[in-house]
Amino acid sequence: MPDDRSLRAETIDVKRDGGLRVVFGDGHECSFGLLELRTACPCAACRGLRDQGQAAFDPATMVADLRIQNAELVGEWGIRFAWNDGHGTGIYPFDLLRDWCTSRAASTTEP
Repeated sequence: MPDDRSLRAETIDVKRDGGLRVVFGDGHECSFGLLELRTACPCAACRGLRDQGQAAFDPATMVADLRIQNAELVGEWGIRFAWNDGHGTGIYPFDLLRDWCTSRAASTTEP
């Protein structure tokens, strides 16, 4: 189980047309692209659609230039994005982002 320092976001760099980079308190760095973030939105509506086997976000119907219009910290535990497709209810907890990053790294190193 990670300690509190490893889940605390020390540096948060939002690129409206590029994605998100987070450096955690233990120095671990995670980067996420726009499409990855938008497709995996953790809001209740998007999760509900994914739980039913439906796509919560279809890149084919999205405006050609997916981008973050605004980013807002939610306390010290998460970040919320307002997307240029009108969506903006998902809060991305930093512990979830750290888990995604760790899982992604583990899946690329497994045979």
